[in-house]
Amino acid sequence: MTDSAGIPGGIGAAGGGQPPPRNRRRRLLRWIGLGAVLLVLLGTAAGWWAYNTLDGNITEDSSAAAELERYERERPAHLATGAQNILLIGSDSRAGRGNAGYGEDKGTQRSDTTILLHLPRDRESATAVSIPRDLMTEIPSCLKPDGSRTAPSFAQFNWSFEWGGAACTIRTVEKLTGIRIDHHMVIDFAGFKRMVDAVGGVEVCLRQPVDDAQAKLRLPAGRQTLRGEQALGFVRARHSLGNGSDTERMQRQQQFLGSLVKKVQSNGVLLNPARLYPLLDAATSSLTTDPGLASLRNLYELVRGVRDIPTERITFLTVPRRPYGPNPNRDELVEPDAALLFRQLREDRSVTVTPPKPSPSVSASTATPAEATASVGPDAARWTDPAGQGTVTAPTPVPTFTGTTADEADCR
Repeated sequence: MTDSAGIPGGIGAAGGGQPPPRNRRRRLLRWIGLGAVLLVLLGTAAGWWAYNTLDGNITEDSSAAAELERYERERPAHLATGAQNILLIGSDSRAGRGNAGYGEDKGTQRSDTTILLHLPRDRESATAVSIPRDLMTEIPSCLKPDGSRTAPSFAQFNWSFEWGGAACTIRTVEKLTGIRIDHHMVIDFAGFKRMVDAVGGVEVCLRQPVDDAQAKLRLPAGRQTLRGEQALGFVRARHSLGNGSDTERMQRQQQFLGSLVKKVQSNGVLLNPARLYPLLDAATSSLTTDPGLASLRNLYELVRGVRDIPTERITFLTVPRRPYGPNPNRDELVEPDAALLFRQLREDRSVTVTPPKPSPSVSASTATPAEATASVGPDAARWTDPAGQGTVTAPTPVPTFTGTTADEADCR
């Protein structure tokens, strides 16, 4: 058979027709392979850029590390290998982007919020202890920003951060509790707002409307999802919520943090890159940490160790305190309750909490002392029965403190 040009086999035999299907498939697979390689390269480049951006966001507090090294001999020893104690400090500094709206920057700052976070060696629970800003305590001699040093003083706790920054606060906490602080993080107003916005807001419940011009907070009663500015006002307000005490404010902060933990643990954040990256960006760019945490890798290792802790085992409480005798506008520790709490954390023992018990005879600004419940455990005391009946196990009271858990911090 010939075509019109007399060429046997027709057009295909002369090379003028379509290539065989086999060649088309090879070309298609080649282009798919090239596209896949390109996507991998782009993904790797994007991942490298994101990692370096987040890693570079973190501010390292090398000056605090140097000051703590200077006083290493007087610091408490580690008593529980593998456990970690992290001091979380909320700074009220007006310096920095986004903070000028809260007042004039006078070059000083105080710790608006200070929380001691204890992570046990088994990482099966977490305990967050609020330290009142107005607690009267011993503050050691500290290095001031201008290079001078303060004299040891008996003063309210949050002055330690104003006088000597994180290092002074850490040394004050260690002197107060006997607990070795392994790491610290400092976050300011703007950073807090960005983190709340990054998770899409945090839900709280209000028993009554709030109208506080000073805190820039105006909300109706009921279930509310608070975003940046509102969330900051909610955790900082004192005079328009409850009885205006710092105790109620700390309880409100604990409730909010519990709701924030639940939100971050939800799939809507951890499994959603559109929310996870902004959260990481907000967190890292807002943090000042010790050198041991000043990298994305180290922060990730920390978060990975606690991300699966059940919310009912994330505990919030305030150190047992009461109005300070000479000045009821200040606080003092309730003993031996505070010593029991510090010992539990220092020795990496579990801490249990029970919800506050309202009492008409007790002001909301007065702390509820720790309660003891009998329990026989590894810490039980053993003694010889004088009647000759051998060794007797005496139950050691296990202290239960007033507090809450992340599981309870919602609108039920």
